[in-house]
Amino acid sequence: MERTLKDLKPGEKATITKVLGEKGAVKKRLMDMGVTRGAEVLVRKVAPLGDPMEVNIRGYELTLRKSEAENIIIT
Repeated sequence: MERTLKDLKPGEKATITKVLGEKGAVKKRLMDMGVTRGAEVLVRKVAPLGDPMEVNIRGYELTLRKSEAENIIIT
């Protein structure tokens, strides 16, 4: 079973293995923000209702929606 970034809890770290995206624009935007294979990601906080979530990637803070986090496969 593949885990996605959405499955992580605050304080957990993971490494990105794949970025999915049928809509090329969303995938390209994520990759432009540094969400690429091999990058280490740390979940900083998750909003009370679970959306959005704040992560630390490549030394900066990035806020993602659940729908975007579902497209990021991790190990």
